[in-house]
Amino acid sequence: MTLRKSIGVFAGLCLAAGAALAATDAPKPGPEVQKLGAFAGKWTGEADMKPGPWGPGGKMTSEDDCSWFDGGFQLVCRSTSGGALGKLKSEAIMGWNAEDKVYRYMGFDSSGMMGSANGTVSGNTWTWTGEDKMGGKLIKSRYTITLTSPTTQTFKWEASEDGKTWTTAAEGKSTKK
Repeated sequence: MTLRKSIGVFAGLCLAAGAALAATDAPKPGPEVQKLGAFAGKWTGEADMKPGPWGPGGKMTSEDDCSWFDGGFQLVCRSTSGGALGKLKSEAIMGWNAEDKVYRYMGFDSSGMMGSANGTVSGNTWTWTGEDKMGGKLIKSRYTITLTSPTTQTFKWEASEDGKTWTTAAEGKSTKK
C-alpha cells in the first residue's frame, strides 16, 4: 500500500470514527423537555379578554401551530389571533433550561410586543411568570394553563403591578385539531 493510500484510509477511518462518536454523544431531550410535547400540534382557541392596559376587552380567537425545532429541545409556536386588538401574528419558543432547572418562554407579535417568562409544571398545570413593560409600567404576568385532557386546555392570564394583587386579563380554552 502506498503512503498516499495509507493516509487516505487513515483519514477515512478517522472521519467514520468521528461521525460514529458524534452520533452516540449527541445530546438527547430528557423527560423535562418531553413534557412540552403536550403543547405540540395544531390548536384552536377562544378567550374572553378583559379591558385593561393591554387593550380593550372582548372575545378573541386563535389558531396555534406548535412543532419541535431541529434537535427536539425547543417547541416553536406560530399563532394568529383576532379580536378586540385586531388581527395579530406571533411566534414563540418554549424550552427547558437544564442549567437553571426552569422552563423558558420567549415570544413576540406583529404589534411590536416582546416578552419572556419562566415556567413550572405541577401535575397537569403549567404556570408561566414574567415581567414586561406596558405603557411605561413594569407589569408582572402570570399565565396558567391546565391540561384538562390530551386535546383540551384551559388558560388564564393575570397581570399585577405589585406581584400581590392580580387582575384577570383573559381566560379561555384551546382544543387540539
